[in-house]
Amino acid sequence: MSRHRADLGPVLAAGATVAGALAGEHFGMAVIAIAGLTSATAALTIGRRRAAGAETGAVLGLVALGLLGALSMTRAVAGLDGPLAGLARRGEEVVVAAHLVDDPAGGRAGVRALARLEAGGWRGHVLVEARGEAAMRLRLLAAGETAVLAGRLRPLEGRARTARWRHAAGALVADDLLAARPGSSAFRLANRLRALVLRGSAPLPAGERALVAGFLVGDDRELPPETARQFRLAGLSHLLVVSGANVALALVVARPLLRRFGLLGRLVGGMAVLGLFAAMTRFEPSVLRASAMAGLSLLAAFLGRPSSGTRLLALAVTALVLADPFLVHSLGFQLSCGASAGIVLLAAPMAVRLPGPGFVRQPLAVTAAAQVGVAPVALPAFGSLPLVALPANLLAAPAAAALTVWGLGSGLAGGLLGRAWPAGAGWLQLPTGALARYLSGVAALASRFPLTVTAGQAAMVAVIAGGFALRRGRRSRFSVPAPAPAVPPVTAPGRGRTAPVR
Repeated sequence: MSRHRADLGPVLAAGATVAGALAGEHFGMAVIAIAGLTSATAALTIGRRRAAGAETGAVLGLVALGLLGALSMTRAVAGLDGPLAGLARRGEEVVVAAHLVDDPAGGRAGVRALARLEAGGWRGHVLVEARGEAAMRLRLLAAGETAVLAGRLRPLEGRARTARWRHAAGALVADDLLAARPGSSAFRLANRLRALVLRGSAPLPAGERALVAGFLVGDDRELPPETARQFRLAGLSHLLVVSGANVALALVVARPLLRRFGLLGRLVGGMAVLGLFAAMTRFEPSVLRASAMAGLSLLAAFLGRPSSGTRLLALAVTALVLADPFLVHSLGFQLSCGASAGIVLLAAPMAVRLPGPGFVRQPLAVTAAAQVGVAPVALPAFGSLPLVALPANLLAAPAAAALTVWGLGSGLAGGLLGRAWPAGAGWLQLPTGALARYLSGVAALASRFPLTVTAGQAAMVAVIAGGFALRRGRRSRFSVPAPAPAVPPVTAPGRGRTAPVR
């Protein structure tokens, strides 16, 4: 009970931050002014009461976090209507240096990439759209690099408007790519490691190579549409994007090296691994959540104050939403947080109650808890969830973990050996290919069972389950305890008579 009480504060802090960010989006500075006035009045009123103690400070702390979340969101929304948005509304012709935020995706028909612009005293993000020769040249660049582009700014239209939640204030229709420059030293290192891992998987067939790229670094640009469809129908799409499991396994790969250092060296080295891996995977929202939790866990271990998963998740959400409030609109971030919450809250109780041996109960409980956690997000977003997702994830999870660990290690080794010893690099990829084929087979088999549960059906099941739980709780509360069994009298030694046992 005390552990749950200790975790309640961080959970409330995360909730206040998210609520403040959503309020700031819809009400702007008005909510900040009103909430600030209200909190100041409450502080003056409560402060006069001597009985007010830690509870007063906790309430004011939650109000402060809500205000910070609202202020952060208000500033982010205002940034979408700055000078860059004005140039886009006028259709301004520009020649700018675009710092690529993610990898350009597409082909000759069109390539898109999010980029950050800095020119003429203004800065902001745009969605770069290139066609023809400019598209093919842009396709060769990677995140972190800079492209000098000539084109025309315009407002975001249609489905491209979702890029607003990635801070894009407009679109840049690029007619020509004039020059390209490498990125920072940290990004250059991350890109080299990423290229090394992908080059190590070159001996694999094209389909398996594309699948491995999705598993290892979240690059699904070359994934065949049919494979993506099968993974989606099987409830395995999360394996094609980098998530918390990949971050943890990246630390596992680096553990033999980190063990050579002391406590401070392990902390610094672990943080460096997390930063490099996040850059390799392009700072996807799910990677940000997992990296933040892993970094907080490393820090807690260094300080000798290990924390529960609930506390780590709440603190990570608080910090990330304050840093980038638009994450509240990221489906990947929501699914990642939901899965993590389900695992930290439900996996252990489920494992205790499920029948069977431990090596079956533990993975089944984790998989079921993650599915329950993502349901409140996935059902409204997708309309339904595949029922086959639970057994499919149970079959796929061990192979996915093995593929991540072996794929990263063999990819780095194969990338280094590829030019000097191609045969050796190919041998290293034999287990990788076998694991990829197994996972593809699981997805293909599971996708043949298109049974789904809709949002209405899930709500009905939740209501029925809640009713049974409530009824069971009332029975246990009002049930009459059974009388204690009578204790037979025994003969007291040395006295020759009987006496009750005390």
